[in-house]
Amino acid sequence: AHRGREPGKKRRERRSVVGTADPSVPPSGVSCSGCGAELHCRDGAAPGFVPAEKYRSLSEGPAGLAGLRGAVCQRCWLLAHYGRALRLRLPPEQHREVVSAALRRPLRHGRGPLLLYLLDVLELPDPVLPQLPALLGPDVAAAGLLVVGNKVDLLPADSPGHLGRLRQRVAAACAEAGLHGAPLVDVRLVSAKTGFGMEGLVSRLQRSWKCAGDVYLLGATNSGKSTLFNALLRSDYCKSRAPDAVDRATVSPWPGTTLNLLKFPIINPTCDRIFRRQERLKEEAIKTEDELSSEEKKYLKHLKKQGYLVGEVGRTFQQLKSSSVIDFDPDMLSYSIDEDPRDSPRKHEEREEFTHNEVKDARWCFDTPGIVKENCVLNLLTEKEVKLVLPTNAIVPRTFILKPGMVLFLAALGRVDYLQGEKPAWFTVVASNLLPVHISTLSNADAFYEERAGQELLKVPMGGEERMKEFPPLVPQDITLKGIGPTEAVADIKLSSAGWVAVTAHKEEKLLLRAYTPKGTGLVLREPPLLPYISTIRGARIAGTAAYRTKKPPSQVENLKIMGRR
Repeated sequence: AHRGREPGKKRRERRSVVGTADPSVPPSGVSCSGCGAELHCRDGAAPGFVPAEKYRSLSEGPAGLAGLRGAVCQRCWLLAHYGRALRLRLPPEQHREVVSAALRRPLRHGRGPLLLYLLDVLELPDPVLPQLPALLGPDVAAAGLLVVGNKVDLLPADSPGHLGRLRQRVAAACAEAGLHGAPLVDVRLVSAKTGFGMEGLVSRLQRSWKCAGDVYLLGATNSGKSTLFNALLRSDYCKSRAPDAVDRATVSPWPGTTLNLLKFPIINPTCDRIFRRQERLKEEAIKTEDELSSEEKKYLKHLKKQGYLVGEVGRTFQQLKSSSVIDFDPDMLSYSIDEDPRDSPRKHEEREEFTHNEVKDARWCFDTPGIVKENCVLNLLTEKEVKLVLPTNAIVPRTFILKPGMVLFLAALGRVDYLQGEKPAWFTVVASNLLPVHISTLSNADAFYEERAGQELLKVPMGGEERMKEFPPLVPQDITLKGIGPTEAVADIKLSSAGWVAVTAHKEEKLLLRAYTPKGTGLVLREPPLLPYISTIRGARIAGTAAYRTKKPPSQVENLKIMGRR
């Protein structure tokens, strides 16, 4: 159960949400179309659970167990419609076992798989990368490793060439992790959510890997794996008929949403297909925003609100049956789950299926369960709190100028004290726009935290005194820095997965700081900083406060001509 929740409340929620289990009914052998777990009604805390009443209504009709095809488990349904997550008995070791066993399957088509490792650039240095060599082991015959840095759309461009710098940081993190299990093929930057970089990733996969073998998508929880899987499924990387026959993975901010191996068949990039794809990309590249349809403009506007970098993932080989406009947030909803989880018999009859010839020699792209991050603050939070902490829209940096003796709070999840220094310094917060920042003094900071933690002012955690009794205390770590100059940050203080504070100080200015995160979570000093010029993205100083007005840079669209916009 979530920390800080009263036992009685937990039991009431479990009864009202889970429904009735029937241990006497054997598992179905049919996979949930959201997460891939086997559907059953035996245990409400196990992956793939469907309430017994619902299970019987779907499986006891004329179609028998086939009536469950296309259905989703209760967990996926709750994630899709309410953003709620049931706590499941699935320890981190089991996640690793599933992934490790999949990678050790006998070689198919005479060669090992390509590993597509996805990391969240906000989490650099990626906490799971160092675990990857052990996960692969000496007996995993991987043919190559392609590392993809995701969520670049959330970060503003602090200077020209910032994407090249980010790519170098991802490559350096791979080198530091000692990835010897497979040769590093390439490092790419994308936003699986807004489509930025996705066409380039598909081209890279088709050019270097072609259709030589299977592909396994790996990554930590919350890195955006399910979103990337869904984007690839609707791209030229997937067989043209496959999206009608393969359900897309449930997409949610809660860790570990992909509980089993979902897959789609990879298209064979023949010379003719590559030529036709290149022609489509050329045509799209000369379009201007004014030439888009009203629906496309509406969707583009929607994406621009969400990210600084926007792209489009198109299809060359098939016209999509439905509109390309998606009017919901893919971080909150599954693409394939109906409002009513009951699927009618007519829908099952219309459901696309692969023929034996289509799949007998297919190469597959597998989505694997997320690898759980250890020492992560998200592990301490409820699903409601996680939704506030994980940024889903473009992050607007917030800069403050602090004198020695001043303190910065990021919600109740992190704290930075400016203990000693000769001059004021700039502290720029890069975190979810929903997390509040508060400035205090050293003399008042402890009392402020004691009084306000768990309350609305600091937002996370929430639940008042009872919640904070069980929440770990903040523990300090002293940090000494020397300034580079008033426009370039010297380091980032990364407060676990809650965000970070970039510190900018006058040249040669020595600072003594003390940073705090909840006990058992990681505090990382990131040198050099990820966005060294982030403090320059600000407006005028707000009179009488330590804060500057915020400034949001404009969004950039990847595959449209800039000219022609009004």
